[in-house]
Amino acid sequence: MTSPGSRLAEGILGSQHRPLLKHTTVMQNLTSSRPSSFLGRARLVRTAAVIALTAATGLPSGVGAQGITNPNAKTLFTWRDAALAGGFVVLTVAMFPLDKHLATRLQDSSTQASHLTKRASQAVQVIADPGALFIGVGLYGVGRVAQWHEVADLGLHGTEAIVLSGAITGLLKDVAGRGRPYVSNDTNPHDFHFGRGFGNGGYKSFPSGHATAAFAAAAAVTSESRRWWPHQQWLVAPIMYGGATLVGVSRMYNNAHWASDVALGAALGTFSGIKVVRYSHAHPHNFIDRALLHVSIASIGADETRLAWSTSW
Repeated sequence: MTSPGSRLAEGILGSQHRPLLKHTTVMQNLTSSRPSSFLGRARLVRTAAVIALTAATGLPSGVGAQGITNPNAKTLFTWRDAALAGGFVVLTVAMFPLDKHLATRLQDSSTQASHLTKRASQAVQVIADPGALFIGVGLYGVGRVAQWHEVADLGLHGTEAIVLSGAITGLLKDVAGRGRPYVSNDTNPHDFHFGRGFGNGGYKSFPSGHATAAFAAAAAVTSESRRWWPHQQWLVAPIMYGGATLVGVSRMYNNAHWASDVALGAALGTFSGIKVVRYSHAHPHNFIDRALLHVSIASIGADETRLAWSTSW
């Protein structure tokens, strides 16, 4: 039975050149070098990723066609969240059999040859962590000083999402005690040991903290901007989640994480960003918003400023 590579070559070369098909052996070998199980897992990963991203970027509960949050919509978990969770669970589990293969491919000498790629991968990591936290705090400060409600909202809720997801991720890292790829020489992605991550940075692989922070920021920005620019989500969501994905890939490229670490980090970050924004706007008088979104910085003289709290904008 001819392989897809042979049939493609035959269609291109034409029947008059069929004897040349014997020289396509290399093509056939390359085409068939991946077992069907690998291709099946790859298809499963793509399907799970599509489900997760579709649920993450879809219109959230409580937001109408004009992007205005319904003050009576206080449901924190919806059917879309179940789809999002299911997609990420399948994605994480499907990544486990692929961890070793992907790590080996990314650490290949030809893949690692580009100095530009290495520098770029390091840069996007810094932007995600600790960069995202500094950006969030900065946006909050600028929003409060300039009285830009939306910017302050974005900065505060984005920072909350990063801190919340970071706390969960940090605990899981310590408890799971998974060895990083560089510790196990890319040979044993199943190197888990309960509690080994406490005080041991080489065994804090699962999940990825950088991916968590990047996806938390992406989810928060996408959710907040949906309220301001409901018709621009086709642009905002791909940019934010695409950037977060680059952060996850960079961690794998630098041999700091397995693929499944990144998948779970993406799940935790995305959930945290969506939930923080949804909860904050459904409960505008929650303690954090009341304490931080109603503080004003005002100048009362040439050399004096004062902090003041108010109950409304």
